[in-house]
Amino acid sequence: MSIVKINAITVPADSGDELARRFAGRANAVDGQPGFEGFELLQPSDGRNVWLVVTRWADEESYEAWRNSASFGHGHGRPGGGEGGSGGGAAGGGAAAGAETAAAAEGGAQERQRPVGVSAELWSFNIADLGQ
Repeated sequence: MSIVKINAITVPADSGDELARRFAGRANAVDGQPGFEGFELLQPSDGRNVWLVVTRWADEESYEAWRNSASFGHGHGRPGGGEGGSGGGAAGGGAAAGAETAAAAEGGAQERQRPVGVSAELWSFNIADLGQ
């Protein structure tokens, strides 16, 4: 059964557009990852300053394989790969780190950018079986 990972990223009021721009710059980067089922960036509409990065995965193993992959590390400003284990990174890994770090610079090179988020928290959910 699918699992859902949500990164709740707190950003200053004037930084939401930058957060969205950075995610747009990496759109579809995870699409080919085995077990990946979907992604949404949710922008608050009620005055909050917490954006939600929602991903759906086939299982926990698929998510962990991506989180520990070189692709994740590259996309999240960690040359050479992922986090190298559990924990670490923004909110224990996940997509929030991408909101805070690497984006393409002029000439196609990667350079570390200042974080957009001031904090991030990783939430994990199973999809409830409603017996239907």
